[in-house]
Amino acid sequence: MILPLLLALQSAPSDKLPPANPVPYADPDARAVMAPIDALFRAMAANDGAGVIAQVRPEGGATAMEQTAGGSRLRHYSWPEFAALFKPGGPRLEERLSDPAIEVDGDIAMVWAPYTLTMNGKPLHCGTDHFDLVRDGGRWTILNVTWSSRTTGCSTS
Repeated sequence: MILPLLLALQSAPSDKLPPANPVPYADPDARAVMAPIDALFRAMAANDGAGVIAQVRPEGGATAMEQTAGGSRLRHYSWPEFAALFKPGGPRLEERLSDPAIEVDGDIAMVWAPYTLTMNGKPLHCGTDHFDLVRDGGRWTILNVTWSSRTTGCSTS
């Protein structure tokens, strides 16, 4: 039973998806793709909602899949709703990515990476971020971000 399946997979056309890039992605565009993400994180840490908006496309949004005691809960924010979470004088939120996987195809890109979010230096939650970005007029901006969220197994490193 397995042999016919393996043979079918070997003869399947390989033109459906491009091969994944190695991690870390050694492409000059990778730094440019990460620039709006890094700027978004700086704006979040500075409680600068306008700085958040400056890095995103208005038609996109932010979506969290949060683990809860009863399962999972989906939360979606428009970019203005998300930016409103960051007010002057609020807690210092710092998000750090580790080992981002970056894929670029022309004027679209995606970044997938584990993250840890700290509040005032203490782990708040962690998970995986998935950003999709577009390049328009030579500038990369974030269209959407989706993340998983859990409170166990988080570290500040």
